[in-house]
Amino acid sequence: MHQPRRRDRRLACRRPFEPAQRQVFRLTGAGVDVVLVGYFSAQRKDVEKLMASAVTALAARGARVLVQIVQRRGVSDGGVQKMGLPYSSRTLLSYGKVREVAQACEQAKADAVIFIGALTERQERTLTAMLGRPAVSLADILVAD
Repeated sequence: MHQPRRRDRRLACRRPFEPAQRQVFRLTGAGVDVVLVGYFSAQRKDVEKLMASAVTALAARGARVLVQIVQRRGVSDGGVQKMGLPYSSRTLLSYGKVREVAQACEQAKADAVIFIGALTERQERTLTAMLGRPAVSLADILVAD
Protein backbone atom coordinates (compact mmCIF):
# COMPACT_ATOMS: atom_id res chain seq x y z
CA MET A 1 0.00 0.00 0.00
CA HIS A 2 0.86 3.58 -0.32
CA GLN A 3 2.51 5.07 2.75
CA PRO A 4 1.99 8.70 3.67
CA ARG A 5 4.91 10.94 2.91
CA ARG A 6 7.05 11.93 5.86
CA ARG A 7 7.67 15.56 6.49
CA ASP A 8 11.10 16.74 5.44
CA ARG A 9 12.97 17.73 8.57
CA ARG A 10 15.33 20.04 6.69
CA LEU A 11 12.53 22.56 6.18
CA ALA A 12 12.36 23.17 9.94
CA CYS A 13 16.03 24.17 9.97
CA ARG A 14 15.73 26.74 7.21
CA ARG A 15 15.55 30.40 7.96
CA PRO A 16 12.54 32.28 6.65
CA PHE A 17 13.00 34.04 3.32
CA GLU A 18 14.05 37.65 3.65
CA PRO A 19 13.98 39.77 0.52
CA ALA A 20 17.23 41.48 -0.39
CA GLN A 21 17.55 45.15 0.39
CA ARG A 22 16.66 47.22 -2.63
CA GLN A 23 19.57 49.36 -3.75
CA VAL A 24 18.51 52.77 -4.96
CA PHE A 25 20.49 54.29 -7.81
CA ARG A 26 21.52 57.84 -7.00
CA LEU A 27 22.59 60.50 -9.42
CA THR A 28 26.03 61.21 -8.02
CA GLY A 29 27.38 64.54 -9.12
CA ALA A 30 26.91 66.35 -12.36
CA GLY A 31 27.40 64.78 -15.74
CA VAL A 32 25.61 61.44 -15.35
CA ASP A 33 24.53 60.35 -18.81
CA VAL A 34 21.14 58.60 -18.95
CA VAL A 35 18.68 57.16 -21.42
CA LEU A 36 15.07 58.10 -20.67
CA VAL A 37 12.37 55.54 -21.49
CA GLY A 38 8.63 56.16 -21.36
CA TYR A 39 5.85 53.55 -21.56
CA PHE A 40 2.46 55.04 -22.42
CA SER A 41 -0.91 53.91 -23.69
CA ALA A 42 -2.11 55.22 -27.04
CA GLN A 43 -4.91 57.11 -25.28
CA ARG A 44 -2.37 59.37 -23.54
CA LYS A 45 -1.97 62.55 -25.58
CA ASP A 46 0.54 64.52 -23.47
CA VAL A 47 3.53 62.22 -24.00
CA GLU A 48 5.87 64.98 -25.18
CA LYS A 49 5.01 67.13 -22.17
CA LEU A 50 5.68 64.25 -19.75
CA MET A 51 9.00 63.45 -21.41
CA ALA A 52 10.01 67.13 -21.35
CA SER A 53 9.15 67.48 -17.66
CA ALA A 54 11.18 64.34 -16.88
CA VAL A 55 14.16 65.75 -18.79
CA THR A 56 13.84 69.00 -16.82
CA ALA A 57 13.65 67.15 -13.48
CA LEU A 58 16.71 65.07 -14.33
CA ALA A 59 18.66 68.09 -15.57
CA ALA A 60 17.95 69.84 -12.27
CA ARG A 61 19.65 66.90 -10.54
CA GLY A 62 22.72 66.99 -12.78
CA ALA A 63 21.87 64.29 -15.30
CA ARG A 64 22.14 64.63 -19.06
CA VAL A 65 19.47 62.83 -21.07
CA LEU A 66 21.21 61.55 -24.19
CA VAL A 67 18.39 59.53 -25.75
CA GLN A 68 14.62 59.46 -25.28
CA ILE A 69 12.70 56.31 -26.22
CA VAL A 70 8.92 55.88 -26.10
CA GLN A 71 6.98 52.59 -26.14
CA ARG A 72 3.30 53.05 -27.04
CA ARG A 73 0.65 50.46 -26.20
CA GLY A 74 -2.66 50.14 -27.98
CA VAL A 75 -1.65 51.53 -31.34
CA SER A 76 -2.40 48.29 -33.18
CA ASP A 77 -5.81 46.59 -33.29
CA GLY A 78 -4.74 43.78 -30.96
CA GLY A 79 -3.23 46.16 -28.41
CA VAL A 80 -6.39 48.16 -27.75
CA GLN A 81 -7.89 45.50 -25.50
CA LYS A 82 -4.65 45.19 -23.51
CA MET A 83 -3.85 48.89 -23.33
CA GLY A 84 -3.46 49.08 -19.56
CA LEU A 85 -1.15 46.07 -19.34
CA PRO A 86 2.61 46.01 -19.92
CA TYR A 87 3.96 44.15 -22.93
CA SER A 88 5.92 41.88 -20.61
CA SER A 89 5.64 41.46 -16.86
CA ARG A 90 9.41 40.84 -16.75
CA THR A 91 10.57 43.86 -18.72
CA LEU A 92 7.54 46.17 -19.04
CA LEU A 93 8.53 46.74 -22.69
CA SER A 94 8.45 44.49 -25.71
CA TYR A 95 11.67 42.55 -26.26
CA GLY A 96 12.37 44.44 -29.48
CA LYS A 97 12.15 47.72 -27.60
CA VAL A 98 14.48 46.38 -24.89
CA ARG A 99 17.03 45.54 -27.60
CA GLU A 100 16.58 49.05 -29.02
CA VAL A 101 17.20 50.58 -25.57
CA ALA A 102 20.30 48.39 -25.08
CA GLN A 103 21.67 49.44 -28.45
CA ALA A 104 21.01 53.13 -27.71
CA CYS A 105 22.78 52.76 -24.35
CA GLU A 106 25.82 51.21 -25.99
CA GLN A 107 26.03 53.88 -28.70
CA ALA A 108 25.52 56.77 -26.27
CA LYS A 109 27.69 55.19 -23.54
CA ALA A 110 24.98 55.91 -20.98
CA ASP A 111 25.50 55.34 -17.26
CA ALA A 112 21.89 54.40 -16.46
CA VAL A 113 18.42 53.91 -17.91
CA ILE A 114 15.57 55.80 -16.28
CA PHE A 115 11.95 54.78 -16.81
CA ILE A 116 9.18 57.33 -16.37
CA GLY A 117 6.76 54.71 -15.06
CA ALA A 118 7.21 52.72 -11.88
CA LEU A 119 9.16 49.47 -12.07
CA THR A 120 8.78 46.47 -9.83
CA GLU A 121 11.88 45.02 -8.16
CA ARG A 122 11.81 42.09 -10.57
CA GLN A 123 11.63 44.42 -13.58
CA GLU A 124 14.55 46.46 -12.22
CA ARG A 125 16.69 43.33 -11.77
CA THR A 126 15.78 41.92 -15.17
CA LEU A 127 16.30 45.17 -17.06
CA THR A 128 19.56 45.90 -15.25
CA ALA A 129 20.86 42.48 -16.26
CA MET A 130 19.64 42.81 -19.87
CA LEU A 131 20.87 46.37 -20.39
CA GLY A 132 24.15 46.08 -18.51
CA ARG A 133 23.57 49.25 -16.48
CA PRO A 134 21.18 50.32 -13.70
CA ALA A 135 17.53 50.53 -14.73
CA VAL A 136 15.47 52.61 -12.31
CA SER A 137 12.21 54.48 -12.26
CA LEU A 138 12.08 58.26 -12.21
CA ALA A 139 10.02 58.24 -9.01
CA ASP A 140 12.80 56.39 -7.18
CA ILE A 141 15.33 59.02 -8.23
CA LEU A 142 13.11 61.92 -7.27
CA VAL A 143 12.45 60.39 -3.83
CA ALA A 144 16.12 59.54 -3.22
CA ASP A 145 17.27 63.14 -3.64
